[in-house]
Amino acid sequence: MRRDLREDVPPLTRAEAPALSEARRRLLVDALGIVVGVFAFGVVYGLAARAAGLSVLEAMAMSVFVFAGASQFVAAGLIAQATPWPAIVLLTALLNARHLLYAAGLVPWLRGKPTVERAAMAYGLTDEAFALSVHHFGRLGRADMPGYWLAALCVWVPWNVATVVGVVGGQVIPDPNRLGLDVVFPAAMAGLAVLLIRSRGDLVAAVVGAAVAVGLALVTEPSIGILAGGLVGPLVAVLVRGPAAGDAGRGEEAELERIDASVGSAP
Repeated sequence: MRRDLREDVPPLTRAEAPALSEARRRLLVDALGIVVGVFAFGVVYGLAARAAGLSVLEAMAMSVFVFAGASQFVAAGLIAQATPWPAIVLLTALLNARHLLYAAGLVPWLRGKPTVERAAMAYGLTDEAFALSVHHFGRLGRADMPGYWLAALCVWVPWNVATVVGVVGGQVIPDPNRLGLDVVFPAAMAGLAVLLIRSRGDLVAAVVGAAVAVGLALVTEPSIGILAGGLVGPLVAVLVRGPAAGDAGRGEEAELERIDASVGSAP
C-alpha cells in the first residue's frame, strides 16, 4: 500500500520541544539558586570593595561597567595593595579569558544573528548566564534571545543590588565566611554544571577542568587555576569525545525516516 494512503498511521517524529513560555518558566526555576548565590557573593564583594577603600559610587561603577564577579574581587584586592593599574588590567584580563570559551560555545546557536546583537550579548556573558542560556537553548533546540537576556538579568540585578548592600551595610554584617556565604555560589554553579553534562566529552571536560583548576589554585594562584582548567578541560574532552552531536542527530533522523518508510510500505 502506498505511503500516502496510510492516513491511519501517525507520522513518526521526535518529541516536540517544550513551548517557549514553559521553557522560559523552567529557565527561571533553574535560576533561583543562581540568584541566591549571586546575591550572597555580591554582598561579599561589597564588603571587599569597602575594605579596599572604594566608595559606593566606585564599587557600583565596577559592578555596572565591569560586571565580572571574580575579576572584581581580584581588582579590589589589588587596589587595596596599591598595585599599578596596568598589572590590574592584565591579571583581570587573564582571569576573564575563559569567556572566550563561552563565546565559542554559543557560536553554533547564534549563526545568522546580527553582529551588533552578538556584541551586545558579550556584556551579559557571565559564568551563570552562559550555563543557564545554553541549557535553555538545548531544551528548546534553538536560540532564544529574550531567554538569554532573562538569564543575564537573573545575574545582573542581584549582583548590583547586593553590591550596594555590601558596601553600605558592611559595618553591621559579620564575617561572611562564618555565615557560610562563600559556599553558596560554588554550590549553585556546581548544580548547573551537572545539568550541562550530557555526554562523555562533557563529563571529561568537567572532571579534568575541575582537577586542573583546583590543583593549580592550591600551588599557585586561583586565577591561574581557573584559566588553566578552562583551557585544559575542553582540550582533553576533544580527544575523547565520540561522534559529534550533529552527526548523532542526523543518524537519529535517518533512522526515523527508515522506520517511517517501512511502516508506509507495509500491507
